[in-house]
This record gives sequence, structure tokens and C-alpha cells, in this order.
Amino acid sequence: MVPVMARRTIPKAKENTMEKNANICVWFEIPATDLKRAKGFYEAVFPGAMSMVSCDVSGDVIVFDAPEGAVKGAIVKAVPGSNPGAATIVYINGGDDLAVPLSRVEMAGGKVLVGKTALPAPWGFMAQFQDSEGNTVGLHSLA
Repeated sequence: MVPVMARRTIPKAKENTMEKNANICVWFEIPATDLKRAKGFYEAVFPGAMSMVSCDVSGDVIVFDAPEGAVKGAIVKAVPGSNPGAATIVYINGGDDLAVPLSRVEMAGGKVLVGKTALPAPWGFMAQFQDSEGNTVGLHSLA
């Protein structure tokens, strides 16, 4: 029996106008019920990597500092009634050695969920932790 999807005529995708070297992810938001606590957690895990910014749309947000051209993101106030821990997993650049940020997670009030794990070559390594707000966050490195 041929699967239903295989029997359908799938229209050709429109030409992709995205730049060839552009990141598919251009922005990420990590929800937090307590911005001050979340800022403290992420500053402990990634020292010196964030700044508080006032935004007309969503009030204060905590922006991860990143070089020009890099994917940017922020910690934002969680929508009332939402469950921050049930969000999409975002993978943050863990630097040259995932052991460094992972070693700071528990001291900052989080929990390591998956230690440094090898991915198939040439994709490097990943790890996951739970932050102070209950979000599962990933780390990635090539070494």
C-alpha cells in the first residue's frame, strides 16, 4: 500500500529568496515568570552576556549580547497563564567546551538534564539544562 502522502501531488516550493548564508533562526525568546531571577541565572551561566532593554511592545526584556550578524534573542516576561517549561528548545552556542557553562548551571539554580553528548559527525556536541524558570534550554559546540 502506498502512503497517502506519496499519492498526493505536492506543489513545487516557491523559490527561496533567503540569502544563502543566512541563519534560519533570526530571533529567539525564552519566557520567564521572574525576569530578575532569570537574568541572575543566565548571567551566572554565561557571564557578561546580557543587557536589560526597555521595549515598547513587551516592557523590559533581557537581551543576549551577540556580535553583528549573529542570531539574537532575549528573555521575556512569560504570557500570563502560560507554562514556560513547555516551550520550544532553543540551542545556545556553548563556546569551545560545553563543560564550562554546564558547570555553572546547578550553582545558578538550574538542573543539567543531558550532559555533553556527541552528535553524528560533523555536527559536534549538545547538552540540555533546565533554567531557573523551568525552561529546557540546549547548548551546542563543535568540540
